[in-house]
Amino acid sequence: MLSSTEQPVGAERYLLLIPPMTQLNTPYPSTAYLTGFLRSQGVCAYQEDLALELVLRLLSSEGLRQIAELASRETAGADRPATTAFLARLNDYVGTIDRVISFLQGRDSTLAHRIAARTLLPEGPRFSSLEVFEGDEESGEDSLSWAFGVLGVQDRARHLCTLYLSDIADVIRESIDSRFEFVRYAESLAASQPSFEPLSQALHAPTTLLDDILQELTEAAMQRHAPRVVLLTVPFPGTVYAAFRIAQWIRLKHPQTTVVLGGGYVNTELRELREPRVFDYFDFVMLDAGERPLLALIEHLQGRRSRAELSRTFFRDLQTGTVTWVVGTEPDVPFSAVGTPTWDGLPLSRYLSTLDLLNPMHRLWSDGRWNKLTVAHGCYWKKCSFCDVTLDYISRYDAPAARVLADRIEAIVAETGQTGFHFVDEAAPPKGLKALAEEILSRGLKISWWGNIRFEKSFTPELCQLLADSGCIAVSGGLEVASDRLLALMEKGVSVAQVARVTRGFSDAGILVHAYLMYGFPTQTVQETVDALEYVRQLFEEGCIHSGFFHRFTCTVHSPVGLNPQRYGIELQPLTAGTFAKNDVQFTDPTGVDHEALGQSLSKAIYNFMHGIGLDADIRSWFRQRVPRPTVPRNFIAKSLQATR
Repeated sequence: MLSSTEQPVGAERYLLLIPPMTQLNTPYPSTAYLTGFLRSQGVCAYQEDLALELVLRLLSSEGLRQIAELASRETAGADRPATTAFLARLNDYVGTIDRVISFLQGRDSTLAHRIAARTLLPEGPRFSSLEVFEGDEESGEDSLSWAFGVLGVQDRARHLCTLYLSDIADVIRESIDSRFEFVRYAESLAASQPSFEPLSQALHAPTTLLDDILQELTEAAMQRHAPRVVLLTVPFPGTVYAAFRIAQWIRLKHPQTTVVLGGGYVNTELRELREPRVFDYFDFVMLDAGERPLLALIEHLQGRRSRAELSRTFFRDLQTGTVTWVVGTEPDVPFSAVGTPTWDGLPLSRYLSTLDLLNPMHRLWSDGRWNKLTVAHGCYWKKCSFCDVTLDYISRYDAPAARVLADRIEAIVAETGQTGFHFVDEAAPPKGLKALAEEILSRGLKISWWGNIRFEKSFTPELCQLLADSGCIAVSGGLEVASDRLLALMEKGVSVAQVARVTRGFSDAGILVHAYLMYGFPTQTVQETVDALEYVRQLFEEGCIHSGFFHRFTCTVHSPVGLNPQRYGIELQPLTAGTFAKNDVQFTDPTGVDHEALGQSLSKAIYNFMHGIGLDADIRSWFRQRVPRPTVPRNFIAKSLQATR
């Protein structure tokens, strides 16, 4: 595979861009995969992360001066606590921002001592979270001292810097662009949005500071690479607006360039695209795994196939102006043949390791630059009724041999010099992980890795130990609703007792465990919600899990629940007719439970559980409203674990 400096002179160039906003600590992997694949096919391909570049431009001394200038023009007296604090100490912010960024990039570690002493950084409203842990008011214990003690200076400083950046993000949101967040941008314009009109209006509105910077970055990338084709990958709704802004600029200044849209958001929400205005910005919109559609596009641009012979691609008919869909008949490129991802061209030393939560497992998502890799394409289980099991990224399971994965790992370590891997599978297969662990050990590879799994019985204590020996440091998995009735209804294929045993096996092997949790699943009662939280409390108490997150169940049109709602006892509400995005669907649950109110209590409880607080309290004390006593025995998990010994 050719590197960026070895590309053939005069070859047509393909530029892959990551639009704002994604993670700050590591690049999103889609461009790395596709760049590696295109280069393996002899295509001259480059990649850039405009999400990172935009953040670094904002979070600089010059960027803060621009923010302050715009923020100071806003109407006085508006409710802008972060902005007020920021403007009052502007010189302190401008004088520290470049040093903070350097520290978070790992280039100025000795600054940690001054930061940790809380004598260097200006402190805005976000720092109020340091006073005490919620639920621990009586002790008044400083949360940083509790979490890091006297030796964790680097981590303490990183957390303080994260609060500092969060204050700045609040200023941008209050006074520059209310749609801004570090990990998403203008999400509501695209998420399950049936009409293109809100996004269209935003794209024709006067530009913001963020838009202007993004325009400059786009033009700089175009000048550097002079591409024939630009590929924009949008994994989430919070990257869509910026992708359209980038395409808008390319259309205006470089009309000869072909612009293509793809990615996870497209694969999920634009499967029934009928909006012609999308093609005022993009020439083609591609679905599912990008390798086969890109090969077809390359041949089309070379004059070797017509538009009608493309693969899984939307375009606007040149005569009628309507949207045309070509499904194609060629098989997908096997996962073993997609090549090794490459991060060549991405500024790996400039990503920011932040620390927003103090929990040691939770921090993995934002702390450290992980090489993201996939063990297998799709999901080997593909039965969970809440999941989009009908879509290609779930339904088409394709697992390469362990030696292929190990070869990719070795190549990535050689390229990046970094040995940490995040396996980003929906659910990494236990058989595949076992084979990979054995291959890693046989080659003597010294890496660290973590990823998502199902808490199924195949993960025996022996397998957990093998995975730990190969470098596994953490796993995350879906417990979802901790209720055997609901686990059966959602076809999760596990029970609460089984999850306890599996997670304890990982924990005993020294592997951190994160549980994805769900509330509001169809027909879930208040009693089941209370019982679920009691199960979760016991899992924390017994050391089975180390962190977790409760999210509200969302019904999607591609899931078994969305396709067959009667089976789950609900009635779908009619979708708004539209020509753009289609994904989430509202429903009526006959139980009538106020899940929104319960969700606030669940979030508060698990936040405290993750910090070892309140594990001995009556579970009902976390709820704001009166709830029934749990029906779960307080030693249920302990007994489940004893049954296996």
